[in-house]
Amino acid sequence: MSHLFSPITVRGLEIRNRLWVSPMCQYSVEREDGIPVDWHLVHLGSFARGGAGLVFTEATAVSPEGRISPQDTGIWNDAQRDAWTPIAAFVRAQGAVAAIQLAHAGRKASTFRPWADRHGTVPESAGGWMPVAPSAVAFADYITPRELAVTDLPGIVEDVATSARRAIDAGFQVIEVHAAHGYLLHEFLSPLSNLRDDEYGGSLENRARLLLQIVRAVRAEIGEAPPLFVRFSASDWADDGWDEYETAQVAGWAAEAGADFFDVSSGGLVPHQVIPLEPGYQVPFADHVRSAAEVSTSAVGLITHAEHAERILAGGSADAIMMAREMLRDPHFPLRAAQQLGDDIDYWPSQYSRARL
Repeated sequence: MSHLFSPITVRGLEIRNRLWVSPMCQYSVEREDGIPVDWHLVHLGSFARGGAGLVFTEATAVSPEGRISPQDTGIWNDAQRDAWTPIAAFVRAQGAVAAIQLAHAGRKASTFRPWADRHGTVPESAGGWMPVAPSAVAFADYITPRELAVTDLPGIVEDVATSARRAIDAGFQVIEVHAAHGYLLHEFLSPLSNLRDDEYGGSLENRARLLLQIVRAVRAEIGEAPPLFVRFSASDWADDGWDEYETAQVAGWAAEAGADFFDVSSGGLVPHQVIPLEPGYQVPFADHVRSAAEVSTSAVGLITHAEHAERILAGGSADAIMMAREMLRDPHFPLRAAQQLGDDIDYWPSQYSRARL
């Protein structure tokens, strides 16, 4: 059996392989109420049917103001929980692990979805809202956010923790806290967006304080059994920004606070980032965090071939592979990859067995 199709166990949960589906925003809620619809069932269900080991939802907001766009999903109320329940059940029924990413968009909230006729911040007159952030510093040409007061932060911690409880009740088996891609928790972590001079700004310990409070609160809320992931951007790709060394340090602290696994990506914080795109360009970050913090990591970023994914795992750079765009191109990529690597997996859908040979 290849490394890619060997099972892995995280906090007692066995995942059938190490080829996983990254969170990918769909911007497809119909009534702007955060409730997932049939699109989400078919979108996520196709990956589970296609052989992925673990399937993440899109960035799912923990509060209305935490949405990236008005069309984002949420899990801040029970109606949303109930709508997610059959989706998580279908993913599990196909043998995959159902995972949810909990997110707050911070200063990048209230934006038009990518294919809209307009760009930037959705005005309140069109259903938008005032974004919040660690500091009153805008991203690109978006509206300047409201700086969060210290008294606002316990509410955000509570929002994430209660959303995690709803997610477990909906049948999700893995919880991920989104601290990447320029959204709220990444904004607190990076000195380029966090200009505070209180206990949540300045030193690395202070900038990481909110994330660690959230990790502890989520662990306390969901109990000891469910795995808890954190997604990091390991580099801002900009001078004087957040980097892989700070990421590894905070990953170690997060592990002590109750996190189990680290989903390592990069970028998204500032518009002047300079990213040298090439296949596997983020793998060194996963490798560094894994070795420096002695934690488990996944690698992501322009990994599109089974042989490449296998080399990354065989070389010890990561414990799992996240895929996004390649999964959109072919939701059955894991089934095809198993054939390419010569792995005789036993979870081909019976309905599709004629395509196996």
